[in-house]
Amino acid sequence: MKSNSRRKFIINSLSGGLAAGALSTLPDSLLALELNQATPFSQTPLPYGYAALEPLIDAMTMEIHYTKHAATYTKNLNEAASSEFKGASISLEDALKNISTYSPKMRNNGGGHYNHELFWKTMKAPDGMGLHEGALKNAMIKQFNSFENFKKTLSESAMTRFGSGWAWLYVDQKNELQIGSTPNQDNPLMDVSPIKGTPILGLDVWEHAYYLKYQNRRVEYVNNWFGLINWKVVEENFLKAR
Repeated sequence: MKSNSRRKFIINSLSGGLAAGALSTLPDSLLALELNQATPFSQTPLPYGYAALEPLIDAMTMEIHYTKHAATYTKNLNEAASSEFKGASISLEDALKNISTYSPKMRNNGGGHYNHELFWKTMKAPDGMGLHEGALKNAMIKQFNSFENFKKTLSESAMTRFGSGWAWLYVDQKNELQIGSTPNQDNPLMDVSPIKGTPILGLDVWEHAYYLKYQNRRVEYVNNWFGLINWKVVEENFLKAR
């Protein structure tokens, strides 16, 4: 399918009934990893409007991504949980850590919900502000020698992920920063994942995260995404994970 035709197909098939207007904002104090919730699971309102990440991520992509893709993961997760949790109050994080004991529906949608909740919270409107001095930067320099090496390594992880998936900055079991990637909606929390730890920053490299603006230019999307990172939230996630 040619690029223009494919773009029209995605818009026409996904954009029906999109919510109008921006969602409410949240204070920074609520943006750190607050994902260890139990059923029923719900989407956190975006901490910015759909157009806030322009021009790096376009408003339509954000609206479709949040109201269609991510909303479907949440809906399907609740369906799976109502059947598989059997009335028990089990946190999503605990379920993911033991995901091999659950169904593929729980794995795909539990991961999809968790990953997207993290993704939204670790982005902000582009303002030119980079990583400030502090615990995260010190750990990053120690592990990767420089911020540029960190960026290069994470970019390579995103670009070499075959097909759909995620690239991660995560804290491993030794409390050290690591970079890796997972397929589909897997993440480092899962007992089935080859990389294990607590994710503090995730980059969505599914096509629906960038195709409307970038088509097949994943490298351009990845490079631009670094200008959207909310480093304050990532550092909060880092401190909490340790």
